[in-house]
Amino acid sequence: MKIGVLSDTHLKVPDIVLNYILDDIFRDVDHILHAGDIVSAAVLDRLEERGALAVCGNMDDFQIAESIPQLRMITLESKRIALIHGWGSKHGLQERILARLENESPDLVVYGHSHVPFWGRINGVMMFNPGSAGHDVFSDESHVGILEILDGEVFAKFIKVSTNR
Repeated sequence: MKIGVLSDTHLKVPDIVLNYILDDIFRDVDHILHAGDIVSAAVLDRLEERGALAVCGNMDDFQIAESIPQLRMITLESKRIALIHGWGSKHGLQERILARLENESPDLVVYGHSHVPFWGRINGVMMFNPGSAGHDVFSDESHVGILEILDGEVFAKFIKVSTNR
């Protein structure tokens, strides 16, 4: 199973980069997860056209906050996946998220907020952050990720996406 993962798009309207991510990079994925900071209903609508599951981030407007949850627990290929955005400083973010999920017992946590790609284990839990899919003022690159679940194992990779317009 292939899962396309993005976060922190920070867009008011869908743009050419988002369309490239959804239609080309994620063309053959089975699921799409968005870990928050969508920002506008127009972008959420575009994500939902592709069947994406999303959570609310700290930069999302009230319309987004009222229409999608802050946390989703999803089971795919027998893996219990927590989809959450994150909050506060980048320092300690993973630990705060794990503390919030203490009673959920996820196999994998997909999160955003920091804009920093990450794949690894923290306190025994697999954690994946695809980085920022939106234009970052510090870089002309954005990142998305692909998770693959094969024979009970989870594999991850990051894809750099140019945001030059």
